[in-house]
Amino acid sequence: MKQECDKILRIMIAVIIILTAAILILAVYLAVNRNSDKDGEIQIYEASEAVLTDAATTAEAATEPPSLQERIDEMMPVAAKMPLHSKVCQMFIVRPEDLTDGADITEASEYTKEALGNYPVGGLIYFSENLESQTQVREIISATKEYAEEYGCIPLFYGVDEEGGDVARCADTVGTTSFDPMYYYHVQGRQTSYANARTIAGDIASLGFNLDFAPVADTWSNIFNTVIGTRAYSDNFMETADLISYAVKGFRDGGVYCTLKHFPGHGDTAEDSHKGTAVAYRSADELRSNEYLAFAEGIKSGADMVMTGHITIPTLDELPASLSQKIIGSELRDYLGYEGVIITDSLAMGAIADNYSSGDAAVMAIEAGNDILLMPENFFEAVQSVEDAVRSGRLSENRINESVARILELKSRRMEIK
Repeated sequence: MKQECDKILRIMIAVIIILTAAILILAVYLAVNRNSDKDGEIQIYEASEAVLTDAATTAEAATEPPSLQERIDEMMPVAAKMPLHSKVCQMFIVRPEDLTDGADITEASEYTKEALGNYPVGGLIYFSENLESQTQVREIISATKEYAEEYGCIPLFYGVDEEGGDVARCADTVGTTSFDPMYYYHVQGRQTSYANARTIAGDIASLGFNLDFAPVADTWSNIFNTVIGTRAYSDNFMETADLISYAVKGFRDGGVYCTLKHFPGHGDTAEDSHKGTAVAYRSADELRSNEYLAFAEGIKSGADMVMTGHITIPTLDELPASLSQKIIGSELRDYLGYEGVIITDSLAMGAIADNYSSGDAAVMAIEAGNDILLMPENFFEAVQSVEDAVRSGRLSENRINESVARILELKSRRMEIK
């Protein structure tokens, strides 16, 4: 009996052990499957996350604003459809008296109206002799706008040299805010640079101007230089770059287009390009390490135009920078990567007018890569020469279209282009 009981007990113990083992195996199996399910869930979640991320990236890319070059490309068909004469005229900014052959200086009369119909220029620039009072300035610009609208002209740039200090057409004549030369503010730093520029911009915008030929991005690096001197923001290249970047923001926030001048840098010359040839004996490496700093920072801050100076850099080209494809193409476009509008300094200045006819200078300036030609000595000759160069094949019409597209893109930021 006892043996039978022991046998039954052993059987029961064996069953218990087997059941326990089975339970353990089942538990392990379930645990493994649960982990497997969780891994699957994780994989599904991660896959969903990837899809959502890709979708968000695609949506973000779809809403990302077009680049400057893409916006310019969008204007190419508009430029291509314009008559040759209209688009060539769009590449000029001249004085009111240049447009009217001396008839209108301080008013916009029927002469201005007729002239705009015949020569729909890209813009007008006003000097002290054009400005008498704030009311008169508003009236002359307002009347010109009305004439342009009547003829269906592309809206014009209305520009002025208002740097502050010694070059201040409005402050000197009609009582806008007066400043010392910008050099004397350099110790006050970037916030003062911004504030001064914003005040200047606000003042001239209230008169009807939409373009300032400022700030001066040259550095006063040659003590014998008088044409720039205290017009510069500093005599230190790095400080100039910092101050110029804030000045650009100030002009733009004040409501006007602004212009960096005078590329590749006029602060190291001893001569004055207003009177004749001005030379800077700098190598490409020196320019890139020094003079270009301010232009690079100004461009990065959103400068609307870059003005080329009539400075000769013998190490780069025997031609003045404003007529040099090597300097404009290789340095400003390629090295600095600038894609926006390039405008010449006044083509009536001695460095150009004493050596080239108005027609030759205009064609050479476009060949070099400029988009806007400022104040040729003989505006009508310059327009005719550019048109003749296109008809003869010296300039391609597509080259004209490229410049006009840049101009239209820039205008479209603050004006309505119909």
